[in-house]
Amino acid sequence: MAQNLDYSEVPQKDVEKIKPMEMEEKEEQVELKPKMTLLNGVTVIVGSIIGSGIFVSPSGVLAQTGSVNMSLVVWITSGVFSMIGAYCYAELGCMIKKTGADYAYIMVTFGKFLAFIRLWVECMIVRPCSQAIVALTFSIYATKPFFPECDPPDEAVRILAAICICILTFVNCWEVKWATFVQDIFTYAKLLALFIIIATGFVQLGNGKVENFTWDDTESDVTKIALSFYSGLFAYNGWNYLNFVIEELQDPVKNLPRAIAISCILVTVVYVMTNVAFYTTLSVPEVLGSEAVAVTFAERLYGNFAFMIPVFVAMSTFGGVNGILLTSSRLF
Repeated sequence: MAQNLDYSEVPQKDVEKIKPMEMEEKEEQVELKPKMTLLNGVTVIVGSIIGSGIFVSPSGVLAQTGSVNMSLVVWITSGVFSMIGAYCYAELGCMIKKTGADYAYIMVTFGKFLAFIRLWVECMIVRPCSQAIVALTFSIYATKPFFPECDPPDEAVRILAAICICILTFVNCWEVKWATFVQDIFTYAKLLALFIIIATGFVQLGNGKVENFTWDDTESDVTKIALSFYSGLFAYNGWNYLNFVIEELQDPVKNLPRAIAISCILVTVVYVMTNVAFYTTLSVPEVLGSEAVAVTFAERLYGNFAFMIPVFVAMSTFGGVNGILLTSSRLF
């Protein structure tokens, strides 16, 4: 006689096997793994801050301040302002440990609508424009050694910028370790370039080249002094980028404030000493008349090796593009 079976019921022994499997599936969550060390965090911030700004912005600050000494005060103050903002951001990052930074903080504080508006502006306007500008700057400096007598062709500049973005996008999509490795290498390269300039400045100071460090012609209009901070703070932009990848940072409560402290102090010291080096050689009119102060500085002192500075600027901006892409993919 056939035995009647109710197939809607599962034997108890099979239920006991299924329950642990269901619990394991619930416990497994899709999330970013913390692979970034403190050193990686420092290189992300330093690599994102130091782009083309320090090689170009000195003329913008000097134009509004009028004197060398006042411009140095603006550079120091801009660094302090950036550090204060970075520490406020670090406090938010330690309280809200979610990838996305601005989007995550606004979502928790003000709700979904304002968070979406902020995310939309960042994705559609801010980040694409930033990537395009820095990539174009990279391609201009990368092609400059091949066109010493004239400007590089626009077509070549645009194609190289597009190739730069495509390569770094692939690297960031493929593996986080690759992206952080690229960030580390190019951060070291840009710091090396700035340390060469700073060392040259110390030699010049040792030779008594201090005639440009005066308060002469200091701007008395407060509004113009305020405008000088626009160029100064532009050069420090990027101090908030580590918060975008906080889920991937090991022990973020300890390492986030440490990385911000190390990075902001390092960048401020490097920026101020780089400006001091520039002014040991270049006068106020020369700085104001230069589109790229670092290149003019190199042409005056390095002779046949002046081509190194455009190469280092290209490497600096290449690392800047990588930093923007690394954080852009974690906006939400």
